[in-house]
Amino acid sequence: MDASSPLHIAMFPWFAMGHLTPYLHLSNKLAIRVPHVDGLPHNAETTSDVPFSLFSLIATAMDQTEKDIELLLKEIKPQIVLFDFQYWLPNIARNLGIKSLQYMILSPILPAYVGSIQRQSQGRDLTEVDLMKQHSEFPDSCIKLYSHELRFLTSIRKLEFGSGILFYDRIEIGTNLSDALGFKGCREIDGIYADFLENFHGKPVLLSGPLLPEPTKTTLEEKWDAWLKGFKHGSVIYCAYGSESPLQHNQFQELLLGLELTGFPFLAALKPPNGFDSIEEALPEGFNERVKGKGIVYGSWIQQQLILEHPSVGCFITHCGAASITEGLINTCQLVLLPRLGSDHIMNARVMSRKLKVGVEVEKGDEDGLFTKESVCKAVKIVMADENEVGREVRANHDKMRNFLLSNNLESSCVDSFCQKLYDLL
Repeated sequence: MDASSPLHIAMFPWFAMGHLTPYLHLSNKLAIRVPHVDGLPHNAETTSDVPFSLFSLIATAMDQTEKDIELLLKEIKPQIVLFDFQYWLPNIARNLGIKSLQYMILSPILPAYVGSIQRQSQGRDLTEVDLMKQHSEFPDSCIKLYSHELRFLTSIRKLEFGSGILFYDRIEIGTNLSDALGFKGCREIDGIYADFLENFHGKPVLLSGPLLPEPTKTTLEEKWDAWLKGFKHGSVIYCAYGSESPLQHNQFQELLLGLELTGFPFLAALKPPNGFDSIEEALPEGFNERVKGKGIVYGSWIQQQLILEHPSVGCFITHCGAASITEGLINTCQLVLLPRLGSDHIMNARVMSRKLKVGVEVEKGDEDGLFTKESVCKAVKIVMADENEVGREVRANHDKMRNFLLSNNLESSCVDSFCQKLYDLL
């Protein structure tokens, strides 16, 4: 098949907003309601609708669509189907003469890191000791994980994640059965990890490009625009911690107290912490009175892309989800990295802070993984202060990265290469 023929592709992403959005950026092919599973709230359709403890039921609901997906694939007859957590999909696709691509919305760095350790463990279950050993085969020496992160990576391997299957098995089975692997990223940043995985798994690894957000056709809500305009250019901190997995109450309060301690105006878009029904009841004592007029904590959806584009915003504190990192990099606000313990967020933070040096990570305890109001304030001050040497380097690197990502041909050349490799599969 030559590249002039149209490709017929279906997509079936994991039901989480952070996964759906990049899949929609890449294509708008497939949308399906989640079947009801006992224990799931009615009308719960993505992981943003439920607490982390119920994520496994979302996976079970997704698995119950297997027969429907098979019928749908028979009807629409795509040449290739993209999936991420649906480990059963490659077998269906193969039986129907359809190629399957396991497309993850993350950088290939985390799978490469785990793969390098797996190769050394020679089939044994991975332990903290395995993870702590020098991983000589991993192609990036600047990545270091802390003790609490190593414990988390070990524990999540034993996590059941829907339909009686372990989380890592769900990923690994799909990886082994698929015809090729795909990741969000570009050769210039992620090529060494993609090459490692191609060699490790013996199958093609495709990079789709950074998936830059499309320009918005709406304008920022008047209430936010008016509030932000009341502050100097580049002086406001915008803080967001993702659509899932709220902070523990003590960390929620430390984050807000850290924002207050900076002395800068701030807008924090946060979910109520675990165990609380509203933002207001979880705030530190006297907090509202102290920050009145210069600090807002908001508990609902917010126009993040437009907030980040606002000239008054000078700093973005992010949980380090892949989409949020990209949104931060293409804007002029500086990055403060506060990775959530899970998925690829930790690796994203290390690459941004230690390899590319385009942001500053908030310091946490090695063993407990906790941050303090002082560590939040310190990271913000580094990126916001003109006289700070580290801050100057980070700002210069961020500016270079922004120009690179927004260069005229980057996204189109990445997508062209991605499409050519899809043709090659056929």
